[in-house]
Amino acid sequence: MLIKRSATQTLVSSPSVLNFMSSHFALRDIFNDCCVVAIPTKTDFRGINIREAFLFRGPQGWSEFAPFIEYNAAESARWLEAAIEGAYKPWPELKRKSIPINATLPRIPADQVAKFLNNYPGCTTIKMKVNDFESDADRLEAVLDFLPDAKVRLDVNAGWSLSQARQYLHDYFMRFGHLFEYIEQPCESLEDLATLKSEVPMKIAVDESIRKFIGSDFSSLSEIADVAILKWAPSGGIAATHKLISEIGLPTVISSAIDTGIGISHGLALAASLDSLEYACGLGTTALLVEDIALPLMRPIAGVMDVVRGEPNPEALAKYQASAERTQWWENRVTEIWNTELREEVKGWVS
Repeated sequence: MLIKRSATQTLVSSPSVLNFMSSHFALRDIFNDCCVVAIPTKTDFRGINIREAFLFRGPQGWSEFAPFIEYNAAESARWLEAAIEGAYKPWPELKRKSIPINATLPRIPADQVAKFLNNYPGCTTIKMKVNDFESDADRLEAVLDFLPDAKVRLDVNAGWSLSQARQYLHDYFMRFGHLFEYIEQPCESLEDLATLKSEVPMKIAVDESIRKFIGSDFSSLSEIADVAILKWAPSGGIAATHKLISEIGLPTVISSAIDTGIGISHGLALAASLDSLEYACGLGTTALLVEDIALPLMRPIAGVMDVVRGEPNPEALAKYQASAERTQWWENRVTEIWNTELREEVKGWVS
């Protein structure tokens, strides 16, 4: 349920938050109308079957803070920076009004592929989460039965060793040929990625190699990859992502971190603000949730999504409101990051 606060009400009453309230800005004055949602996913995706998110409103509209549960305060701070930017800073100039979208296919049985891809009308690029060749080739066949001219991306999430990557990509190439737009993060090691890039006929994209090492020197990333995968929240927001793109110097795909429609709207704005956009973006992931909480619905139509700000649907908020215990957990998490990890520059945005 949407939480509305009067000027005399506090947001929460836990000791940690009350300590926070003594700082220059009261939590309730920064995270207006905040609420926490817990939305079931349609499948076990990235080990997740409930997606939780802390939603709040600022002068520019609604925003979302939703780092994965296992992330520590330091890593989660970039997500909070993105969220505060989204609520307190206007979007930059938008270069396009709609964004081409790829379908995101979780690891589901082959006989369920066609039904699932119906969530992505008009999308001709399919991103598949894969384990190996043996268990996933039939699922790829099902994709091609549904969409014979599909462009396919394989997302490995750094799950292969170099020897496995060589073997599996050989097998994929021998069976499917030049079908693949790129292979996303096949290996974790930068050295293995560089070796693989020199050996295979597919383009290599990197996600974790950027996301887990933000602050590193990315000037030589072109030696290990052809495409950069960047996400609004883990990168620290729109301005921070623009800076990253400039440093990396590779074609960029804007993707999501299983955001609700609130976060997706900021990802769409990020994609729309880029000077060039060579690839379809991975921003159709609300299809992985049993239901979204945003209006308008952030789903592709005819292969694209319009760039609009999302706002919470009060009925959906009430339906997927998190428990009091989980709400307290998220409020404490925001408090900890503000007190220990958030840059003073970001705090200044809310003044």
